[in-house]
Amino acid sequence: MKKTICLIMLIALAFSCTACSSKKEQIPEIVPKVTQMKAICELAVMDCYYHDVAKVFEEDASGALWWSKDKHFWVEYSGIVRLGIDVSKVTVTVSGTDVTITLPEASVLGCKVDSSTFNEDSFITAADSAEAEASDTVKALEEAQKKMEETAAADKALLSSAQQRAQVLLEEYIRNIGEATGKTYTVKWIFLDVNGNQTGEVVEEMTTPATDAA
Repeated sequence: MKKTICLIMLIALAFSCTACSSKKEQIPEIVPKVTQMKAICELAVMDCYYHDVAKVFEEDASGALWWSKDKHFWVEYSGIVRLGIDVSKVTVTVSGTDVTITLPEASVLGCKVDSSTFNEDSFITAADSAEAEASDTVKALEEAQKKMEETAAADKALLSSAQQRAQVLLEEYIRNIGEATGKTYTVKWIFLDVNGNQTGEVVEEMTTPATDAA
């Protein structure tokens, strides 16, 4: 009877060990993942707040012939421009501990004028201008949106900051994986301009910080 019980226990222990071994084999290896890095680029956006004045000019807006008047006024506005990386232009390859990331220049992903900032005090009409109408608010919004987008797209320093933001977040992601696995990853950065032309290349080792002795 005792032999039977011992045999049953040994069989149960063998199955238990096999199950544990199977579970260990199912644990995925921690490595940098392309999908996660692209998701980081998608989330690495910068929201920039703008406060400016847009100009609206319409020739011969009222009257007829030589009595016609132009419409000329300015409007003060506030809005937000979102800058970031176009993820469709990002390429990532991982080969062991070598990672190559092609990072395009940041661009304007969207902009929105805060229509609540438009009121009577926002409009400044020229002395000889035709009288502004309610429909002119729509024109003013369109002009403000256009100017805000053009201003942001021309700000190279701001676009560079947005690109660097994505790069820093990717560096942190790869470095954290290196710390968790005890590996040192080498990252090759390839930078592109808005036209897809290569503007630079940098190779960087994602070393892990040395731990202090106890």
